[in-house]
Amino acid sequence: MHHLWQQITRKEDPQRLQNHDAQLEAHMTTKDLLGLGLGMVVGTAIFTLPGIVAAEHTGPAVALSFIVGALGAGLAALAYAEMAATLPVAGSAFSWIGVLFGEGFGWIAGWLMLSEYFLAITFVASGWSAYVQGFLGEFGFHLPAFLSSGYNPKTGGVFDIFAALAIILVAILLTKRLRGVNRVENLLVVLKIAVVLLFVIVGITAIHPENYHPFLPAHKPGTSFGGVTGVMAGAAQIFVAYGGFDVIASNTAETKDPGKNMPRGILGTLLIGSSLFVAVSLVLVGMFSYQKYANNPEASAWALRQSGHLLTANLLAVVAIVGMFASLIGTQLASSRLVYAFGRDGMLPKRLGRINHNHLPINALLVVTIAAVVVGSMLPFTFLANLVSAGTLISFIFVALGIYALRPREGKDLPLPKFRMPFYPVLPGISVLVSLAIFLELSSDAKTLTAVWFVIGVVIYLLYGKKHSSNATETEPKELK
Repeated sequence: MHHLWQQITRKEDPQRLQNHDAQLEAHMTTKDLLGLGLGMVVGTAIFTLPGIVAAEHTGPAVALSFIVGALGAGLAALAYAEMAATLPVAGSAFSWIGVLFGEGFGWIAGWLMLSEYFLAITFVASGWSAYVQGFLGEFGFHLPAFLSSGYNPKTGGVFDIFAALAIILVAILLTKRLRGVNRVENLLVVLKIAVVLLFVIVGITAIHPENYHPFLPAHKPGTSFGGVTGVMAGAAQIFVAYGGFDVIASNTAETKDPGKNMPRGILGTLLIGSSLFVAVSLVLVGMFSYQKYANNPEASAWALRQSGHLLTANLLAVVAIVGMFASLIGTQLASSRLVYAFGRDGMLPKRLGRINHNHLPINALLVVTIAAVVVGSMLPFTFLANLVSAGTLISFIFVALGIYALRPREGKDLPLPKFRMPFYPVLPGISVLVSLAIFLELSSDAKTLTAVWFVIGVVIYLLYGKKHSSNATETEPKELK
């Protein structure tokens, strides 16, 4: 048992990680990081979740759920910013926790992050499919029921063909050099923000004040609707929206001057994204009674169509369809970098850590794409939203705890970062408690499947990772072409 504990707590050498990651091309600026983060935040969630959360949990008070989520995410963002500035390596929390607490803890953090990233891909693709089908339905085109959604006995859904198509198209784009991909991402994000603002401006003209009363419905005993319970349950479900800066952090090794650009990208994403979410939520529940949005994953376009703004509705649908690709770019990029980091460190087969002539981890991208197509086209949308939030919250808890191990090493064996989380040691602890409180409000399905995923991760580490990790073999990875 003592020997096993020594293996689990073997700390990664940050210099070895940086040497290996030198094969990745460091070219991202603050603008590119904001594009990645906002591409995720101002993406599927903002076009889909406010209406669903209002109907299922909060009533008109859905904006309060986004504010609670922003508080939890904001505290975690401060911790992420310091981590990324101090340890500019690929793999985000997986690599950071491995350096600070040891490879076993790093693996579990990374394994849970993989569920977050992987399910985020499938969640975004599912939302994209809903908008494509809603838009095409305006012109009389409808898919057969069995190809229209993931498994749903009520509707006859079996396989979401559009979700699978979206994942494959983005994977093809990501096989190109990332400089061009970033330009596409930034353009899509500008378009999306412009249309979100247009929705708010047009939607204000269709608001009926009576739809705000009562703003916070009373809690219904035995359910997760209404009152503080509803607000917290809503915050848990929408937390997927705040995974954008986690996506940013996974690309630290490909960022210019990460000590400066990472904090700007992370905190800027949170500030801009939170403001847009609150604005969209308030307008949406003012246009129609929150009950109208039940099980409607294209609520924003639907509300515009029903209020007579057909041109704006179709414009929003088109930009949502195109713009959700920005979210897919960010999540598939982050997933492939995490799987690359697993291969780089020998926690999974080292072929996954190979870099091709375009400085891209192509094997990792292929594995992520195949798995996402299989799962993303078969699971229903709201189920995916809960699962993504679970992985995000656990990552936030890991990273906030990591600040307590990071701070004593800064300026000693680790560099002194340009950005540090304020009010240490109090704020990291508050961050842990807020994320934990939101996590406890997740559905029982989400918590159960997260526990199952955790156990699978432990088994993989015990049977494979601890024997094949770069620490265990004590060999420096060769430069892989």
